[in-house]
Amino acid sequence: MFKEIKPSELSENVFDLIGKQWLLVTAAKPDGSCNTMTASWGGLGVMWNRDVAFLVIRPQRFTKEFIDSSDTLSISVLPDGYKKEYGYLGSVSGRDEDKIAKVGLTVVQDGSTPYFEEARIALVCRKLFAQPYDPEAFIDKQVDASCYPQKDYHTLYICEIEKVLVKE
Repeated sequence: MFKEIKPSELSENVFDLIGKQWLLVTAAKPDGSCNTMTASWGGLGVMWNRDVAFLVIRPQRFTKEFIDSSDTLSISVLPDGYKKEYGYLGSVSGRDEDKIAKVGLTVVQDGSTPYFEEARIALVCRKLFAQPYDPEAFIDKQVDASCYPQKDYHTLYICEIEKVLVKE
């Protein structure tokens, strides 16, 4: 059972939450199909006087098609003990199989936004902004060289956090 809290009531260390615990970014296409991917880069903060999540998705990720075709997405944090599932969901493409079913996660919905019953935290978000990274904008050229050897630049998404759901 989930209860809704305000974004300001989320007491997690975001550096630990995103960089060490990891996240699942999930979205649905208009036909109802959904896909998810593991993320360990991003952020939470305030932009344009709104509580937001910052996400970056590489162009080859199948989940990007789902994010681009929807107004909303979710960010789920699973409880401890799911590193193997995170690893699988981050390395296997949903183009090739139903990876969500393969790892045994249960998709639930908030309106048309999918997230996972197993999550301990789920953020329901509405996209506000999307823009591909411009390689000319890198001030520190080493970041470009080390993180983008294939020149597969992320798209930055800024999404308003509409709901924070926490497991009771």
